[in-house]
Parts: sequence; structure tokens; C-alpha cells
Amino acid sequence: MNHIQTRSTGDGALLRRYEYDDGWIVAADLGVDDETVTVDTVGGTAIVVVEGPDGPVESEFELPGTAADAVVNNGVLTVEGER
Repeated sequence: MNHIQTRSTGDGALLRRYEYDDGWIVAADLGVDDETVTVDTVGGTAIVVVEGPDGPVESEFELPGTAADAVVNNGVLTVEGER
């Protein structure tokens, strides 16, 4: 397993990437309630929208490949894909 911390900026989400022989996982600790998060993946890009008190905030980040699954559980976004 290879672990790569790809981004941690100020108060932003901590984004980590884990690579395995048969796939990869990208995880981000969003620190928000699950029901406020919408995730969509298009090709090798994840689009995350968080509904906040001042309106929606959208973020995009590149994935190491095409996503097979994306879920949010306890404020942690997990995107998985195969090699």
C-alpha cells in the first residue's frame, strides 16, 4: 500500500490517497453533516458540493482514475476505484 497526502490547505479538508495493487481510495475529512454533502464523479474528477449557511460551496479534485463508488459517512468522503 502506498499512502499519499495530496492536499491539506488551511481550514480545508484533509485529502489522502491510498494506492493498492488492485485499486485506490481517496478520502477527505469534510467535517460536515452527511446530509449536507453531494458528490458526483465524472471521469477522473470528483465534484463535491457542501450546503452551508451561506449557500453551497463547490470543490473539485482529480482522482487517480475513474471512480467505482463514492460515499460520505460521518463527514468523511471516500471515493474508490479499480486499477
